[in-house]
Amino acid sequence: MTFFLQAIGDRGGICLSSLDLELSMAESRRFSIGYALATKKRQSFIQPSLVNLARERGVDLVPIDTDRPLLVQGPFDCVIHKLYGDDWRVQLRDYAEKNPCVPIIDQPDAIERLHNRISMLQVVSELEIPQEKETFGIPSQIVVYDSVSLSDSEAVGALRFPVIAKPLVADGSAKSHKMSLVYNREGLLKLKPPLVLQEFVNHGGVIFKVYVVGDYVTCVKRKSLPDVSLEKLDSAEGSLSFSQVSNLTMQDRTQKEYYESMQLDAEMPPLSFLTGIARGLRRAMRLNLFNFDVIRDSKSGNHYFVIDINYFPGYAKMPSYETVLTDFFCKLVEKKTKEDDVDFSVGGHDNEARLSSSNN
Repeated sequence: MTFFLQAIGDRGGICLSSLDLELSMAESRRFSIGYALATKKRQSFIQPSLVNLARERGVDLVPIDTDRPLLVQGPFDCVIHKLYGDDWRVQLRDYAEKNPCVPIIDQPDAIERLHNRISMLQVVSELEIPQEKETFGIPSQIVVYDSVSLSDSEAVGALRFPVIAKPLVADGSAKSHKMSLVYNREGLLKLKPPLVLQEFVNHGGVIFKVYVVGDYVTCVKRKSLPDVSLEKLDSAEGSLSFSQVSNLTMQDRTQKEYYESMQLDAEMPPLSFLTGIARGLRRAMRLNLFNFDVIRDSKSGNHYFVIDINYFPGYAKMPSYETVLTDFFCKLVEKKTKEDDVDFSVGGHDNEARLSSSNN
């Protein structure tokens, strides 16, 4: 697009090329990304290192005041959020209707699927990705809605112990993180449904956490629950909560020594393999910010299980998270700017045509 400035009282003209104008605008314009996060999430994610790097690259991270209507705030070039509730959904919907060109990361309807641990992993089973040397799937699992079903041998008979008991709802609350490793049927009777029972798979005590930020995919490994031997299964009583496992006492020498001797130099899964799963999940779930947990079956060194998916995880634990997130923000606003320029250019041609017609 080319803009002409006609000098008054002079037959000469001054012509500014579109490139010059765009460069001038790029030097002066800054972009605003509004974020709506719960207090704990804001404290962990909005670190000075992220804010400063984004600012250096022309992106300002602006907190959204949840006590005021979203529509009266801004203007924003993008909105990122991790808040729930009907009121917030309505606010996002109204904002999107009034600002259709502003990306909302991510859409509440897409996030909702991850709040149910059954529908969460169902999407993994539906992925159509070629599986060659490395293969993947999900552990056997069932959902239990009431206490009667826990004592029903037919209802849980298809599962092999031990099992992981997880709350059915995965909304990020403290309650949704309370899980148990259940060794036998007696342990099941102490649980409070609704919950998901997922077969525990021995995986060498290592879990692979795959972080996804738009097109970017990376993987880190962390300590996990230790393998459960047949001897341990026979002698163990009831169940063990995850908090007890992560806070091992000096008296429990067997498990403590297991963790101390565990080799975290376990071979990482091929990144190309994980990237294929990540991109498949991103397309299927229509999400940009998530991670998923992967374990490797100890019995088969090349078979993996996806055991959990989380929306907007703790990115501050991801290596170089500031650079990765800032790159993502810049790509978002650059894409929006190009779309705005196209709309402006079309409008400019229309105005030029109208002016030409009136002059004739």
